[in-house]
Amino acid sequence: MLVAMAALSTPLAAQSAALGLAATLGNSWQVEALDIGYRRDLHAGLFRSAAIGGRFGSFVDEGAIVGGVRGVIAGLWVSTRTGLMHLADVGNETNPSTFGLDLTIEAAGYTGSNSPLPQGSSWGSVSFLPGLRLGDGALVLGPTVFFGTITDVRGFLGLRFDLPLARRKPHR
Repeated sequence: MLVAMAALSTPLAAQSAALGLAATLGNSWQVEALDIGYRRDLHAGLFRSAAIGGRFGSFVDEGAIVGGVRGVIAGLWVSTRTGLMHLADVGNETNPSTFGLDLTIEAAGYTGSNSPLPQGSSWGSVSFLPGLRLGDGALVLGPTVFFGTITDVRGFLGLRFDLPLARRKPHR
C-alpha cells in the first residue's frame, strides 16, 4: 500500500522499473536470479534513489557438468543508492551518457525449496555493492552477508538496468 501511495504521489519522470540479473559468487552452490522492481528518486543526504522488488531464481552447482540446478528461490529486496561520482561522459555531444561510480546498500529476505545452502530454507542478507554505472545500467560487485542458521559472507554480482517510466527530455 505504501509503495502504491509513493508511486501515485511522485512524478512519473522520477520513477523507473528496475530489472537485472543477480548472482552470488563462491565455490559450490550459488544463487542465480532475475530481479524485477520499482525505483524512485530520493533526495535524503547521500542517497539518491530507493527501490523495492522481487528476486526469483534457482540454486546452481557451478562444479556440475550436467544437472547443476537444484531448487528455486524467491526473495524480497529493498535498496538505496548513493549519488553518482561522475567520471566521464560517453557518447556523442547531443546525447551523452554519464559514466561513474556509486554505492548500493541492499537488504533481502529469501525463501527457497530444496536449498543446499547451510542457512536453511529461509534467510536474509545485507549487501554493500560498489557499482560502475553507464547511463541507466550498472554493474555492481561486493560482499553479501547471509543470516540464517549460520552467518556466511559471499560475493554478489549484479547487472542492473533502470527503465524510466516517462520519456525524458534530451540533455542540451
